[in-house]
Amino acid sequence: MIDARNGVRIETPQRKDMRMNKDIIAGKWTQLKGQAQAKWGDLTDDVFDVAQGDAKYLSGKLQERYGWDRDRAEREVHEFEKTLNS
Repeated sequence: MIDARNGVRIETPQRKDMRMNKDIIAGKWTQLKGQAQAKWGDLTDDVFDVAQGDAKYLSGKLQERYGWDRDRAEREVHEFEKTLNS
């Protein structure tokens, strides 16, 4: 969101949570990779190695492999992210 008074970008709580989740996933990717592979077993090791916790890349690969639309793939990744905060 942009502050109309001075044109400075303001980070909303939702955006901050998304950034934190992305940072958590990227930072712990080696540990989380096994969980992701168990959930999406049709993806190759190479996909997970390249992804390195990049949610957008991972959702794109889920679209390709499983034939899901973008919303479904992003929802799957988001649900996976939520389990990491539990």
